[in-house]
Amino acid sequence: MLFSEVTSDESYIVTGYEPGKVGINQVAYTRSLIVRPNALQAQWPVDTVRDLTLPDLQSVLDTPPEVLLIGTGLHQQFPDRTVWRHLREQGMGVEIMDTAAACRTYNLIMAEGRDVAAALIIDGD
Repeated sequence: MLFSEVTSDESYIVTGYEPGKVGINQVAYTRSLIVRPNALQAQWPVDTVRDLTLPDLQSVLDTPPEVLLIGTGLHQQFPDRTVWRHLREQGMGVEIMDTAAACRTYNLIMAEGRDVAAALIIDGD
């Protein structure tokens, strides 16, 4: 599914999503990743939400966005309570949703000019 076309070489936007694949600036990624308007961590080592730990999110926590979206794969699932509790205490908005919804929401928040990060777990289950 194509969401939008690249409008600037300076920003990372989600240009498509299908199970097992996310498009960033029209490049397909089949591994989990973290995307921000000005940065892309293309090899994020998280395969499932059960694997998610705080150190996996350190690059986001070092420079916290206004909103952090966590796309948990094909279905919405919440991370471990310790992770979830710590994220909620950081003073940023945190939203947990399936990866397709996180991709759409990332583009909407970015289009508003807000600081957003999306940690997207890509799975094909």
